[in-house]
Amino acid sequence: MKTVRDDDGNRYLVLKQSGDASLIRDPETGNECYVKNDRLETVTGQSALETAAQGVSQPIRTLLRSVHDDPSLGLLIELADSGPLGVRQLLETYDMCESDIHGRLAEYTATGLIEETDVGGERGYRATDECQRALATLRSNVDGDD
Repeated sequence: MKTVRDDDGNRYLVLKQSGDASLIRDPETGNECYVKNDRLETVTGQSALETAAQGVSQPIRTLLRSVHDDPSLGLLIELADSGPLGVRQLLETYDMCESDIHGRLAEYTATGLIEETDVGGERGYRATDECQRALATLRSNVDGDD
C-alpha cells in the first residue's frame, strides 16, 4: 500500500494498481473507487499507515497519542467537565501523586489539550476547545460496553 495524491491534492491509499488504473481508498470515508493512474501522484515521506490515520480527526489523534491510561483520561475529563481547576484543587481532590499530575499537565499543555489559566488567583488549567471536541466525539460513540 502507498499514499497518493489526486489532481485536487486529496490523499488516498492505493489498494491495487494495474497498468492504467488504481483502486484507491479515501481514509476519511473508507470509500473505494478506481482512478486512472495519470491522475495520481505518489506522495513521498508519508507512510500508508500515517495516511490511514488521517481518517480520524486531528483532535482525536492528539488525545489518543497523549492519554496513556484511565486516570490520565479521567484528568482530562474532569478538566473538561468541572474546569477550569486550580493545581491545588487537583492535588487535594484526586488520588494521583503530585509528580504524576504535574507530568500529565505539562504533557497535555504541550500537546494543546489543556491550557494554563488563572483560577481564584492561582495557577490552574482548562481543557482547550480541541480537547472538548475530541472528548465529545468519543462520548458520542459510547455503546455501553465496558
